[in-house]
Amino acid sequence: MPSSATPPILDHGAAMGVTSRAAHFALVDVNNFYVSCERVFQPRLEGVPLVVLSNNDGCAVARSSEVKALGVKMATPWFLLKDLAAQHGIQALSSNYTLYGDMSDRVVSILRDFSPDMEVYSIDESFLRIDAVTHLYPSPIAMGEIMRSRIRQWTGLPVCVGMGASKTLAKLANYLAKKHPVFNGVCDLNALTDAELEHWLSITDVGEVWGVGRQLTLRLRAMGIETVWDLRSTSPKILRTHFGVVMERTCSELNGISCLELEEVVPAKQQIIASRSFGRAVISREELEESVATHMARACEKLRAQSSVAAMIQVFVRTNRFKPSEPQYSPSIAIGLVEACDDTLVLTDAALSGLGRIFKAGYRYKKAGVVLSSISEKAQQQHSLFDDHHWNHKSAELMKVMDSLNTRFGKKTVHSAAMGNTVGWAMRSENRSPHYTTCWDELPFVS
Repeated sequence: MPSSATPPILDHGAAMGVTSRAAHFALVDVNNFYVSCERVFQPRLEGVPLVVLSNNDGCAVARSSEVKALGVKMATPWFLLKDLAAQHGIQALSSNYTLYGDMSDRVVSILRDFSPDMEVYSIDESFLRIDAVTHLYPSPIAMGEIMRSRIRQWTGLPVCVGMGASKTLAKLANYLAKKHPVFNGVCDLNALTDAELEHWLSITDVGEVWGVGRQLTLRLRAMGIETVWDLRSTSPKILRTHFGVVMERTCSELNGISCLELEEVVPAKQQIIASRSFGRAVISREELEESVATHMARACEKLRAQSSVAAMIQVFVRTNRFKPSEPQYSPSIAIGLVEACDDTLVLTDAALSGLGRIFKAGYRYKKAGVVLSSISEKAQQQHSLFDDHHWNHKSAELMKVMDSLNTRFGKKTVHSAAMGNTVGWAMRSENRSPHYTTCWDELPFVS
């Protein structure tokens, strides 16, 4: 059983000063993340076949173990599952990204207490480098058990922990921890004997290796490489000849040679896209303008969050290509700015101007969006000769206040008038659970 002992207080400064230890990585992954988040606040869903649907309640993007056992594949359209759902009692919930994002932040916050070296790889996965801190615990496995227990106790979410001498091995160990109950949710490949390691890698398909997709799997199998052990045992030079340096690096990682460091600082995005499909067909220019303004506001928030400015905007609209009987029209337009900026009002004005040039009446639009590109650091922004420094200062202060208020009191607390106050065009989300952790009006009640 996982230990419930309290982890020792970690001296991050001292830990970071240790440089002579061999690499030891851990990957912590929340099991069935979206489904697990829903079950935390609705315990009645435990053991019930459950799927979480994509935008507009289209496809199954998360499946409980009960649903996977029924053979339901990822991204299966919900309308194709209706008969199976009726037969087996499958429940479907709309995506609740606000809840999932907040729960992810809580898990990350807990993990930062275990190691100063951490990479948030995705919404439900984080890598930690633990070789500098494992001496604070009876063993790395004991550390993993405490991680599982702490996250389960504080958030209600189940996680598995995989450990190894490289990120690729840690990812593989996490897969083994999930699939084989003998590991009890924590697998440390460094703790296995040579014979045990060969056994587990020999019964694991090569397609389970991080970065080995379907096409690569087929090519590897054509060479007689069926299992992870086969790939590990293949000459790196041969792999480089047939597949390139990336596969050679993967082989080295499987042999315990760490080639991939943690990405502790997320690089700034060079392109920011904000778009959504509409919950229903949109025909009016006014509603298109509201959606474009809303997408631009979200894109600008991301732009400012990474301290960047953009010099190019693209606006696009789409009709429904899945309805070929309807007239089709899918234009886009690029607008270059005289001076790169991050001001929501300026960029929204430019985007709406572009929308006005491509809009045509008489079409049933299904999607709209914006793309920010030509992105650079704001600290290195090139100003024009006739730049108004006073206006720039006022703009920066306004955006800072707006972001602060929207962060504190919720989205659209302060927004441009172009965004409107109605969201009849918003994506369909007919069975969304409440925002239990981020909205006062939707807090759960205990009776």
